[in-house]
Amino acid sequence: MNTAELTEQYIESHKSIKDCLKHGIINYSSLSRKISRDLRIEKKSSKDAILIAAIRYTKKVKSEKIKEEEIKSLLRESDLEIKNRISVFVLEKGVYLDSLIDLEKKVRKNDDVFFSVEGTKSITLVISEKYGDEASRQFGDKTIARSSRNAVVIVKSPKSIEKVSGVLGYLATLFSDNNVNILESLSCWTDTLFIVREDDVAKVMQFMKFD
Repeated sequence: MNTAELTEQYIESHKSIKDCLKHGIINYSSLSRKISRDLRIEKKSSKDAILIAAIRYTKKVKSEKIKEEEIKSLLRESDLEIKNRISVFVLEKGVYLDSLIDLEKKVRKNDDVFFSVEGTKSITLVISEKYGDEASRQFGDKTIARSSRNAVVIVKSPKSIEKVSGVLGYLATLFSDNNVNILESLSCWTDTLFIVREDDVAKVMQFMKFD
């Protein structure tokens, strides 16, 4: 791997540096010295190569800033809905599907939360907490894991989300940067759902403002 590639890899792995480059608020000479120290590069020619690579890389991340503005514009047109008192079950694939369907009918009849996603080895069930005990009785030892006191954050976007790449990644980064753990994530066309702890809801409402 040459010096330019090492420099790009270094910047990619340091988000704070990448953000500073994106917004044009970094001293390239100081950055090149830091990279050369961290990578233990001593040759002057290599240090010069680091400086040049960092400047070139800025053009790349500035194009990402344009993409970020496109994503923010889309999110400003989106609606945010949050539902508390949510339980999450992880079930074995061998669960009796009729029981799952019966529970879904009951929950939806009362206009409560019900989402299910089937993976290769398990089924994730997201339901209103008041049905948690009933679900536990129905699925018994087919339950791999259960958690309560969660919330579902639903981002309802316009259909133009189909043409804007990077929305999910941008949102996931927001959660990570604000130290909010995503327990589960689901999506269905224009809806993007994140399951988080109820204790994090106030924080989510703050960083999900795009006005």
